[in-house]
Amino acid sequence: MEKTQVWIDKGIELAMEYGPKIILALLIYIIGSWIIKKLIGVANKGMTKQQYDESLRKFLLNLAKWALTVFLIITVISTLGVETTSFAAVIAAAGLAIGLALQGSLSNFAGGVLLIIFKPYKIGDLIEAQGVLGSVKEIEIFTTKLITPENKLAIVPNGAMANGNIVNYTAEGKIRVDTTVGVDYGSDLQKTKEVLQAMLEANPKVLKDPAPSVNVSELADSSVNLAVRPFCKPEDYWDVYFATIEGTKKALDGAGIEIPYPHEVQINK
Repeated sequence: MEKTQVWIDKGIELAMEYGPKIILALLIYIIGSWIIKKLIGVANKGMTKQQYDESLRKFLLNLAKWALTVFLIITVISTLGVETTSFAAVIAAAGLAIGLALQGSLSNFAGGVLLIIFKPYKIGDLIEAQGVLGSVKEIEIFTTKLITPENKLAIVPNGAMANGNIVNYTAEGKIRVDTTVGVDYGSDLQKTKEVLQAMLEANPKVLKDPAPSVNVSELADSSVNLAVRPFCKPEDYWDVYFATIEGTKKALDGAGIEIPYPHEVQINK
């Protein structure tokens, strides 16, 4: 009984000593998290009103959220009675070790900063980088998220993006769809070109400027190959691509122009 009473007394003593600190620390964390959320919301509205670039806005908001959260955690820890000076020394010592261990992450952070500064692409752009083709969904602190044509989410490290080749299909506002079609050697080339040109010009998603073109590209073994090249907006790329393939077949059949069989229609990105 005496031992039990000793443990009870010790528990009460610890509760009296640390209970208020723990409760205060929890209150600070809860209220601090709420304040951070509100501050980020206000900042987001302000940046949106000032028409900040969406990529820059999201990057800065993520950075601010991380910084405020770290400050809140340090405040909570100091409230529990941990010496902030010694804690800072521990963080500094651990920071060096962590920095060496996370060189890749730091490289990705630096890459994210470079991407925001030089803006090789922005949210919504169709790009090809690191072997991935897709529309930019989000530029975060460490990674860039892309949505591929198959509607898959691809996450690419910013370090690799900043140091690698990037092809931006959206930047110029127009993109060329390259297809190749082969016709029989006995076909009237002038008529073939006119039929295909008319087919392209009838498509409302094909741009008038630059004008679409149809030119002989190769004298192959079993066919005369023509390069069929319409221009369109980047967001209409696949619509124009499929329409061109189907329209080519229908237009040539309607004009009585023979396509050698088997024939493979190609697209060059």
